[in-house]
Amino acid sequence: RRSWNVGGPGGGALPDPTQRWEGRPFPGAMAETAKLQLFVKASEDGESVGPCPSCQRLFMLLLLKGVPFTLTTVDTRRSLDVLKDFAPGSQLPILLYDGDAKTDTLQIEEFLEETLGPPEFPSLAPRYGASSTAGNDVFHRFSAFIKNPVPTQDDALYQMLLRALTRLDGYLRTPLGHERAQEPQLRESRRRFLDGDELTLADCSLLPKLHIVDTVCTHFRGAPIPAELRGVRRYLDSARQVKEFKYTCPSSAEILAAYRMAVRPR
Repeated sequence: RRSWNVGGPGGGALPDPTQRWEGRPFPGAMAETAKLQLFVKASEDGESVGPCPSCQRLFMLLLLKGVPFTLTTVDTRRSLDVLKDFAPGSQLPILLYDGDAKTDTLQIEEFLEETLGPPEFPSLAPRYGASSTAGNDVFHRFSAFIKNPVPTQDDALYQMLLRALTRLDGYLRTPLGHERAQEPQLRESRRRFLDGDELTLADCSLLPKLHIVDTVCTHFRGAPIPAELRGVRRYLDSARQVKEFKYTCPSSAEILAAYRMAVRPR
């Protein structure tokens, strides 16, 4: 395992967590007594960030909050003993807050949003309720398609995935209320993310999964998210340009390795 202190506001640029970090601290590192500690799944090398959408979700959230915290990657094949004193038998991610272990991802998200709120920290709650549910069936449809053991069912399952992606695309391309207020004649949204031009909790939940869908389908099935789904492609492209997504993302090789055994050879 490895631990890094992650700086708060003004902490400077973040290194790439998909590389071996060799124990280098993040710029703007806080003291070792950080009261927030996030434990996430390690990659195959046992040190950098591994493929875990829930882990990336909370990693993104903490970076967006701008709060100092300690990030610890845990090699689930060898180092689970590091968790035995405060969260025995728990699945990653785990948050330690002043020594108190929290193990449910949704409850951790709610706790952080409530505890680290305005005026000191930004609220990450989306303005529009529909932003929180947009795309919520995509990952389920993807899993059914990519892990399907019956070749004759592939086309039907892929079409179900495409329909889920098309619904998400429709939401991303439909102007939101504040966009219509600014441009009443606007026919297609130009926003970067689900709820507007800033990342919210909804994006922290969906983007890690959507990136896996695109990466795995492209490699194993030659079926990237179609270019004609302009809203979804714009959404992914926008995410890959911001550090809160880019620097919390596992490498493509790690994602593919995690799925290799589950995908039926073509």
